Amino acid sequence: KTAEGGKRMSQQPDMYRCQTTSCGYIYNSDRGDKKGKIPKGTRFADLPEDWKCPVCGASKKSFEPMM
Repeated sequence: KTAEGGKRMSQQPDMYRCQTTSCGYIYNSDRGDKKGKIPKGTRFADLPEDWKCPVCGASKKSFEPMM
């Protein structure tokens, strides 16, 4: 789907949870990552390979998709 202006609208946000003990940070594509300078709308799969959890510093491999 596209919104007015041709921007892509997702049915639900692309959300992944950090699985590191006592972290639980949720990456939400609708919000991006302000600390990591990741703009809103950036899918988890499109994050740079060197992106780290803004809370605990874990790598992308530490994240699991939320259903």
